[in-house]
Amino acid sequence: MRAAVLHEIGQEKLEVLDDVEAVGFGPGKVKLRIRATGLCHSDVSAMSGILPQPAPFIPGHEGAGEVVDVGDGVSGLSAGDRVLVCWLPACGACPSCKRGQTQLCLAGFMNAGTPNFKRPGGDVFGFAGTGTFTEEVVVGAGCAVPIPDDVPFEIAALIGCGVTTGLGAAINTAKVEAGSSVAVIGCGGVGISTIQGARVQGAAQIIAVDPVASRREAALRFGATEAVAPDELADAKQRITGGEGFDYVFEVVGKSATARTAYDNTRRGGTLCVVGAGAMDDNFQVNMFELFFDEKRILPSMYGGGDVLRSYERAIALWRAGRIDLASMITHRVRLEEVNDALDQMRTGESLRTCIEL
Repeated sequence: MRAAVLHEIGQEKLEVLDDVEAVGFGPGKVKLRIRATGLCHSDVSAMSGILPQPAPFIPGHEGAGEVVDVGDGVSGLSAGDRVLVCWLPACGACPSCKRGQTQLCLAGFMNAGTPNFKRPGGDVFGFAGTGTFTEEVVVGAGCAVPIPDDVPFEIAALIGCGVTTGLGAAINTAKVEAGSSVAVIGCGGVGISTIQGARVQGAAQIIAVDPVASRREAALRFGATEAVAPDELADAKQRITGGEGFDYVFEVVGKSATARTAYDNTRRGGTLCVVGAGAMDDNFQVNMFELFFDEKRILPSMYGGGDVLRSYERAIALWRAGRIDLASMITHRVRLEEVNDALDQMRTGESLRTCIEL
């Protein structure tokens, strides 16, 4: 079957091959035929080594498709079912799951170290234990979440990661209050979803911050009340908040420099929500006096900061009601053999989300 493979960490291009085989099918597993997958910035971060991932590997974790086969012991799924891919399934038994913090379950991460593909030359890993830049993939049954028939595969794929992450940051983690002021730094797919989440929560001012003009323009269509370049943020802070700072600032880039900017633009007693996934050696620093004196809440948000199955259902309900716009987030559509074009579009900021159709 065909799949897009990264041979070594640090390479910028993927190679689309037709000699890849999905392996590992058996008890507790399902085989999926991928129909659509989104390109998430985390895929690019794994390719560059910012996020840890063994190689060679197949990127992609934001996917949707159909069940081809189910292994022994799998209930609630059967061949032909339409599903989205959950890259961080909850085991239901660990301390995090028992506390209701299923987004912190580590069981899914353990799968990332087990190859789920092979080629004639050896084993191939799937990113985050999945790997959706391929025609078929074998995953644990918990990674295959049934979706209603009225949800297109490309919409379901977005809900599988970027939409859930951004919406959840605003709704679950920060719990944005109606009438509040919000700034979102980084307006790719996750940042746009964060803006939509803040709008759903009733924020009065939502300031989108991004260096790319097309993304700033897009942010206004998705609910931002104003969009500025990074060097214009200080002026926006002065005009909108009287220099005090915003009630909520979301960092959706994954860098310590932008996290520090977010902290500095959060009002005393306000909330900084860190959504971007960054590198292990990139340290965010605050001094102990400002940490105490400013009483700013620093809240990281992992995969939307809540139960992902409930978050999927909420995203579908909001989409059906017209409260959020998911279709317009897909700015580009490509075939698998055009995946490197999609990577270039993401790196330059040209795209919000690219859908790879298989």
